[in-house]
Amino acid sequence: MSSSEMETVPPIAYRLEDHVAIITLKNGENRFNPDFIDAFVKTLDAVENETDATTLIVESAHEKIFSNGIDLEWLVPVIQKGDIDTAKAFFYQINTLFKRTLMSPLLTIAAITGHAFAGGAIWCCAFDFRIMRSDRGYFCFPEVDLGIPFLPGMLALLKKAIPSEVMQEMVFTGCRLTAGECQRGGIVKRACHMDQLMEDVLAFAKPLNKKRPIVAEFKKRLYGEVVRVIEQEDPPYIETGAFHIG
Repeated sequence: MSSSEMETVPPIAYRLEDHVAIITLKNGENRFNPDFIDAFVKTLDAVENETDATTLIVESAHEKIFSNGIDLEWLVPVIQKGDIDTAKAFFYQINTLFKRTLMSPLLTIAAITGHAFAGGAIWCCAFDFRIMRSDRGYFCFPEVDLGIPFLPGMLALLKKAIPSEVMQEMVFTGCRLTAGECQRGGIVKRACHMDQLMEDVLAFAKPLNKKRPIVAEFKKRLYGEVVRVIEQEDPPYIETGAFHIG
């Protein structure tokens, strides 16, 4: 594929299957940088505002990676050159990604089609449900080894999705869990081979044809505390520069 042809490929796209919207991430390892987050949020806006979908699936087009989290090749030079305002804005943008996913009026499913590392794994925790391929891919929070402390809102997302004992082990050890271990640990609903993954995800998703207003209200009550932590506790850390790399 020529460079000009590659430029025409959208980094994120969606399609509909009845009331189920399927967003496909097409930006390589789907690392978080301003352009990626902006593209995802705009795509989610389109699904919510331009369709009648009630259930959302997010998958990755990469052969072995769902999302590898923060794009350090973009972020590290920003911090090294002292552009703290841009770094702060980026962390607020990550918060927006998490909140928009968490509070979407659609029921959301992360079809974890490969590795979910660091911010990518945290993002998976913002979905209502997770189903992961079993033949390739790890679920991991390597921040303890990278020297990147979690923001309070990130930890709130982890607590929402992962049983306490499993979460603490993952956070403090940086261990890598397979899909089978994630299923046994209560992180994902199901682990299945990639050949079966989307069939199983769609089989789970299609009966979830629930009314958006009631889903939105349930999420407000279930996840309101997570949003409060993100909006009230994260800003002091971001504004004081209490985040670092290494």
